[in-house]
Amino acid sequence: MSARPAAGGGRWVDVPPERLGRWLDNFASRHGGHTVQGLVLTGTDGATAELFPPPGAPPVQDLTALRDQAGKPRRIGLLIARKGAVAAGVAHGLTLVTSKVDTHYVQGRTAAGGWSQQRFARRRDNQARAAAADGAAIAERLLLPEARTLSTLVTGGDRAAVDAILAAPPLAPLLRLRHDRFLDVPEPRRAVLEEAVAQARAVRILVRDP
Repeated sequence: MSARPAAGGGRWVDVPPERLGRWLDNFASRHGGHTVQGLVLTGTDGATAELFPPPGAPPVQDLTALRDQAGKPRRIGLLIARKGAVAAGVAHGLTLVTSKVDTHYVQGRTAAGGWSQQRFARRRDNQARAAAADGAAIAERLLLPEARTLSTLVTGGDRAAVDAILAAPPLAPLLRLRHDRFLDVPEPRRAVLEEAVAQARAVRILVRDP
């Protein structure tokens, strides 16, 4: 499980479907019991937990349906990008069935000024555009043929880099599949992509303490 602060207060907790039952029991124990309304738990002490299904799962109205749907294996697409690195893959359940990781050099920022800074900025922009084009080519080759078989597309890394890749017109079918969950992951590598599979299938819970 992982946790991080949530905008507006509280924290997000990602729970693997297999551990959801135990997490719910622990929430009740920590907060002196709880009541349930739909997908929202309210502890006796006033703490709340709102649960969200994993990407690709159908909408559900209660915890019983959520627990039933969360653990079902789904075929999802993954696209992760940061600067000049991109990773794309297709997962079925916990298994990454196909993947591709590639890097493309993009210069970092510099404190230089004047004409040198302008030339540097132009060169960096050209490199970023080339990296986005390469990423789009990978997504078109690896993910686009699978679009009709995917429940959803989960993205992560740097939002601007991912947006630049998915802006390519041929990738419109993938853009329509894109889930609003965005994974906070480091620079794409094979191991990062494998970890992203686990993150993408987690039940996300917004916890607010009293």
